Amino acid sequence: MKRIHYSWFILIITFFSIIVAGITMSSSGVFVDSFEKEFNWDRSLIALAFAVSLFLYGFSGPFMAALLEITGLKKMMLGAMATLFIGMLLTLFMTQSWQLIIIWGGIIGLGASLFLTVLSPYVANNWFVKSRGLAVGILTASTATGQLILLPILAMIIEHYSWRWAIGLILILSFVMFITISIFIKNTPQDIGILPYGMEENLEIQQENHKKNPISIAFNGLFEAIKRKEFWLLAGSFFICGLSTSGLVGTHFVSYCISFGVPLVTAATFLSFMGVFNLVGTTLSGWLSDRFDNRWLLFWYYLLRGVSLLLLPYALMKGSFTLLTIFTIFYGLDWIATVPPTISISRQIFGTNKSGIIYGWIFASHQAGAAVAAFGGGLIYKFFNSYTWAFFLAGMFCALASLFVIIVKKQTPHQAHT
Repeated sequence: MKRIHYSWFILIITFFSIIVAGITMSSSGVFVDSFEKEFNWDRSLIALAFAVSLFLYGFSGPFMAALLEITGLKKMMLGAMATLFIGMLLTLFMTQSWQLIIIWGGIIGLGASLFLTVLSPYVANNWFVKSRGLAVGILTASTATGQLILLPILAMIIEHYSWRWAIGLILILSFVMFITISIFIKNTPQDIGILPYGMEENLEIQQENHKKNPISIAFNGLFEAIKRKEFWLLAGSFFICGLSTSGLVGTHFVSYCISFGVPLVTAATFLSFMGVFNLVGTTLSGWLSDRFDNRWLLFWYYLLRGVSLLLLPYALMKGSFTLLTIFTIFYGLDWIATVPPTISISRQIFGTNKSGIIYGWIFASHQAGAAVAAFGGGLIYKFFNSYTWAFFLAGMFCALASLFVIIVKKQTPHQAHT
């Protein structure tokens, strides 16, 4: 019987680690009303804390990529999971709004950064040669899997007990993953005497970054990337991607539904079912990115996402459960499907060795967009007492993103080692 390659075990552990980090970030939407009621904090201030978190974890990405090259996979995953655990633990003791900003904006944002930015392409690039796109798709989809399983559970815990018990569940999961990482994760295939999955011969692997400063590595990657038009187009489209997903829907969808009389658990269940379909859509997107022109994949992803965002306000105003279900399926299939093709284009343009750092900067743009939408959505609600304009604007921006990606110059795929 053929033995399962250890790269798949690394992928599975990474998958569940990203689930825990992903549910930590996506849970912000179910905590908004609880924090507002218990502490009497302004909703725009709570949104600011979540926006700082989204921004910080995005802009930490390039430095996390550089630290991965220097420190190694295992130590980085352990450190990041421990940081998440500490941040969630401190949440139980906060009493002031500035503490929310420090804990969620700073500590949790940094803890989530590694898992939700550059870890997926790093594991795919270092542990896989064959099926890289599929590996990225599976790992990217894991953030959605966390929503699928845990968001309704967190909402029910909050409704029947309190938000503190919901935090307790995340703490338990973080601790379990810390132990699992410490036992099973290895830095490279070479550490256990094997080759990456699909590699036929042992090629010399460059280790040139091990003695460099991670800050200089990150900024050298940025200085190289900004000379290319393709970088700006990908970064611009990913800014809109972040704005129209985790920043807006991830933070404000539940509250938007509640404002139309949809119960908390029902709204969280809709969000979790987006995770079901996103698990399918993003994994399929990874498979497609190995086989088709990634620019056209992104064009249709952004255009269809924009249509779905324009549908949501209409569905809520009509009080149509059917239309809300259609939105959930349609939007869910597309939520993070943009990531595998964007990573693939980055690898084709900048080469395998440099694409991790440069994708980190592209993802930083994604999180800048997410932060704008998280805070901007709160401001729009404050002034208009509704999120409708926020969703309309996001839908229009998605149409612009579809134009950005289609004018990226078509690349000849290669596995660069420079």
